[in-house]
Amino acid sequence: MSNYSISLKPVYSQTVPTPNGVNLPDGLSLVWHQVETLKALQHPDNDVVIDVAMTGDGKTLIAYLQSLQGETPEGFCYTIALYPTNELARDQEAQVKRYIEQFKPNNDPRISRLSGAELEIYAESEGIKKWEAIATRIQESEIIQTNPDIFHYLHQHAYLTPKDSPNKLWSPLDTKFDLFIFDEFHVFAAPQIASVINTMLLIRHTNRRKKFLFLSATPDEQLIELLQKAGFKPPVVIDPVQKNKYQFPDTLEQSQKLQEDGWRQVSRQIELTFIELEPTYKASETWLWDNRYTILEHFQRQPNSKGAIILNSIAAVKRLTKLFREFLHPLKVEENTSLTGKTNKDKSLIADLVLGTSTIDVGVDFKINFLLFESADAGSFIQRLGRLGRHDSYEKEDGNKFIFDNFTAYALTPKFLVEKLFKGDQPPLEPNSIYDRPYFHNQIRDKYRQINNFRAYYRRWAGVQSVLLSSNQGLNHKTIRSEYAGSREAFIKDCQQVFGTSLGKVRGCIKKWKEEWQELSGNKTGNPIAEDASSFRGSSGLQCSLYDLTEKNIADRFKTYELPGILSNLEIEPITEVEFMRRLRETTERINQPIPKGRFEHCLAFMELKDYREERLNWRFTYSGDLRAIADSAKVQVLLGVQVMQEPATRWIYAINKRLKERGLVSYIIQMQVDEAKKCLQLPMHFQIYPIDEAGRDDAAAYSVAFGQSALLLDTLACRRKSSGGEAWIC
Repeated sequence: MSNYSISLKPVYSQTVPTPNGVNLPDGLSLVWHQVETLKALQHPDNDVVIDVAMTGDGKTLIAYLQSLQGETPEGFCYTIALYPTNELARDQEAQVKRYIEQFKPNNDPRISRLSGAELEIYAESEGIKKWEAIATRIQESEIIQTNPDIFHYLHQHAYLTPKDSPNKLWSPLDTKFDLFIFDEFHVFAAPQIASVINTMLLIRHTNRRKKFLFLSATPDEQLIELLQKAGFKPPVVIDPVQKNKYQFPDTLEQSQKLQEDGWRQVSRQIELTFIELEPTYKASETWLWDNRYTILEHFQRQPNSKGAIILNSIAAVKRLTKLFREFLHPLKVEENTSLTGKTNKDKSLIADLVLGTSTIDVGVDFKINFLLFESADAGSFIQRLGRLGRHDSYEKEDGNKFIFDNFTAYALTPKFLVEKLFKGDQPPLEPNSIYDRPYFHNQIRDKYRQINNFRAYYRRWAGVQSVLLSSNQGLNHKTIRSEYAGSREAFIKDCQQVFGTSLGKVRGCIKKWKEEWQELSGNKTGNPIAEDASSFRGSSGLQCSLYDLTEKNIADRFKTYELPGILSNLEIEPITEVEFMRRLRETTERINQPIPKGRFEHCLAFMELKDYREERLNWRFTYSGDLRAIADSAKVQVLLGVQVMQEPATRWIYAINKRLKERGLVSYIIQMQVDEAKKCLQLPMHFQIYPIDEAGRDDAAAYSVAFGQSALLLDTLACRRKSSGGEAWIC
């Protein structure tokens, strides 16, 4: 194996004097970026603050520091924090509760964590509606931790009836809370950024000025640009790297001197080895198992190690967990993916080795000294590597504390990246050399495959939500029309300015989509394209309910997963919706605790998950119409009659196709094969695009299709290929 190993220097952050009026527990000090962020938030002229401090440098503390001061002469800082995953929200809830114990604020602030499942259970247990549950949490909480999905739909009056005033929930929320925190915001793409801008504009025009804090180790230039276009004061970006507030010592003596001078260690030195892999299916999975003795030797040399393996594929994690659990026994090996039940996720936090996917790398704080990881792009590479070196010790369940001696990482990377980093006439990295983090991160961003930022999305699709928020269902609703007349006009003006589109034209498109849907389906209600364009993360229409027989804990067996992933990687058996819900009710009675069921309401199909395939099953979507005509139309449209063809066919595919045939799918079709489309259009690795061909053809699929929000994103790129200007809408 070629040697592509480097060292990454440790990172120290400069501590500074505590500002007047800020109370800290004994032994705690603040670093430069924390104090500057606090100053920026307290300055009356600032609307938006963006803290881009490195992972592990205390962004969570500064986000809540004003609330942790309790009641002050200036009042209390009511805070709502939005996290991209419920796992991260749960992790941060525990962290903030620890802070409250440390700081002991004089008003003992109440924390509420809101997710769809928790709201459903709370509403059912109290015998109230979901909107009443949300209203109660708003009223009875000083700090709310939730996901941006709920925040988005609450401002779209999704939990209310058409007769209710649209501001029934967002008005008390936006009035009460002072600080709105968006954590790990870099994981989101253009549709989510558009949603946040729309909602921020709604808040600004219907309420007094609020503060918005974005926390991310990777600043998003599009976000900053859009905020300025929207009329917010120029965002204050707190960047310790730019201000030389980090130090990267070369020697132990330099590290000791920094510690004596009060600098705080953020990250330890890391020994990083790049593993050069061909871009083939199961390449990382195969390497990991072939090199299992390397992993075993690490634990033998350092018996108190904690490790993590982060992969892109859930199926690979499932297969490898089973193998490593047996191979590394008696070490504790656990998994943490979106298909992992809560019980096993909790176990993974204390495992010797955890295998997982993005559920690990988006902010959850694992104490590890050994990391092996795949990445999909520069952002995920830096994010996943950032899980390592944050802690120099951990405590076992019995209370014994263990110190980590060193920190080791293996990056399982595509061949092209290794070549760009280490080969050529003047490679940016030399084997066995040592680098600081900013230089290294810049090289990863520069040399990794560039991913499309979907900039055209805002002009083409962001206005759909703007129309909804300002329509008769929103600010123009008869119950609030007169109260917000001026606010509505200002909101519309700003949305048109920031997104570069005419909301009048957007309304015309929405009307046309509705008419086309009614003609196609015979339904008098619904507008699938507009619904996807105004959603937060979108919906492909392909989500299925799973009863997971591989899950030991019966309470965790009820899950959801997308049909394409099921077709490729899972061994399943169809069951009826009635049977699925019967099992759910029986399990609820057996364990004597509720299981949220709202997520299963609109699922395409219901299945038993029996096992995970060793090899992917070949399949494609098919359509009975003229795909060339659809592709040439170069527009998003709803398709009825999409089917699946498998090679070889399974005995259960007929049951899936029977349900799929009746479902209208928001779609965009291009005349390119999937691999070609991903390469030419610079699509992210996990972009949801699939092969499709006309029914009856046996050769390789000549077309590709994207569904739901992915269809809208693909539309913005395909439109760009056809024209470099012209109208913002082709509907």
